[in-house]
Amino acid sequence: MHNGKYVFSQLLDFLDKDVFLRLSNKYDGNRYVKFFTCWNQLAVLMFGQLANRESLRDVALATQALSGKAYHLGFGKYATKSNLSKANNNRDYRIFEEFAYRVIAEARECRATDIFKLNGHVYAFDSTTIELCLNAFKWAIYRKNQGKGGIKVHTLYDIETSIPTFFHITEARVNDMNAMDAIPYEENKRKFIFFTSAFAEDERLQMANVSLTETLPLDKLFSKPNYNIVNELDESSEPTLF
Repeated sequence: MHNGKYVFSQLLDFLDKDVFLRLSNKYDGNRYVKFFTCWNQLAVLMFGQLANRESLRDVALATQALSGKAYHLGFGKYATKSNLSKANNNRDYRIFEEFAYRVIAEARECRATDIFKLNGHVYAFDSTTIELCLNAFKWAIYRKNQGKGGIKVHTLYDIETSIPTFFHITEARVNDMNAMDAIPYEENKRKFIFFTSAFAEDERLQMANVSLTETLPLDKLFSKPNYNIVNELDESSEPTLF
């Protein structure tokens, strides 16, 4: 007989379930739900990610194979393909988005450091493209003449904590510069944001009150950059762009 908690169940214990339930109630995520709650959905999706499942059917089959342990793992009840599909389609994404950003904020506090000695946050902004089958995802047009589809994940990455702090998902054909408008510039906090040199001439940096000082290609940034502090800047609430 099994004694103690499963490792996956222990991972779920790090998440604040009360906060998640408040978000679920805020967006009516559990209205008229009897079995497969938002928390169960979160647990199933996390399990699928950690187990490297590649499709909705794959995730459902993996949980069904563990149906005898579903309650102890945190699923509540194993997920069927139809239940998981309906939950993903009908529930408000903001439940999971707001909870994810809260978890990210907590993780950043645990890893807070000031390795650059700049008295402010240091970020990098870049994107990655995820290719999709255009026959299955007709809305995700990327290269129509090549029959390719995809999405692009624009990410603001906290260099000092090694934690991504902001995500913006668009169609793959959306240029990185057009995603700049979605960046949440923190108020009353000093920050340094590294872009690729292609952003240097963009007028929206001035519209966003971003102070442009220098551009630095990201490939150089992540190859253990050497730097010296030349002089101290005055405290400012405006972000500084590199």
